[in-house]
Amino acid sequence: MAERTRVTPSPRSFACDLATLCAPTLAGLKPASLFRYQPAPGQDAADMAAAWHAALAPRGVTVRVLKQCPRTGAVLVYVYRPARVARLLADPRTLDFLAGEGYALGTADALLNQLADRLCCEGEFPHEIGVFLGYPLADVIGFIENRGKNFTACGYWKVYTDPTAAQAEFDRYKKCERIYARCYYNGTPIRRLTVAA
Repeated sequence: MAERTRVTPSPRSFACDLATLCAPTLAGLKPASLFRYQPAPGQDAADMAAAWHAALAPRGVTVRVLKQCPRTGAVLVYVYRPARVARLLADPRTLDFLAGEGYALGTADALLNQLADRLCCEGEFPHEIGVFLGYPLADVIGFIENRGKNFTACGYWKVYTDPTAAQAEFDRYKKCERIYARCYYNGTPIRRLTVAA
C-alpha cells in the first residue's frame, strides 16, 4: 500500500515569499535568490511563477521554477537578474569550477538548464548552486571541500574566507528584508519594490 503524503501549504502566499525572501535580489543588492514554495491544493505554483516573471521581467528580474516535486507540487523558485548572473557565470574562475563539476560550458541560460537538470535528476544536492546565487566562489569551493563543516561564519551561506566582509553583506541583506517586509505588509506593490535594472 502506498504511503499517503501529507502536503502542508505555505502559510504565506507566493507573493509574500517573493517580496520578503527575495528582497535583496529585488532591491538589486544580490544577483539571485532561491526559495521553496508549497502551493495550496488547487494552486499551480508554476503558473504563479510565470505570472510574476511577466510582471517583473520589464524591471530586469526573472522568476523561474528550477524544480517541481511531482508528488506534492512544491517548487524551488529561482529569482534572478539575468545580466548580473551572466556576468558571474562568465568569470573564467567560475567557468573552470563549473567545468570541474561536470558542466558543459555555454551561455548562462544553458548553465541554468544544467543546474535545473541536476536538481531534478541527481540524488545528491548540487552545492555548486552557490555560484548561481552570487556566493563567493571560494566559499562555495570551501563548502564542498569541507562538506559543510569547518566554516568561519554562517548566514546566507557558510563562509570559509572573509567572515567580516560576509557578515557585513549578511547585515545588508537582513536590513533589506526587514524594510521590504514592512513595505509589502503596508501595501507597497512588488513591482514598485523591484529596482529597475
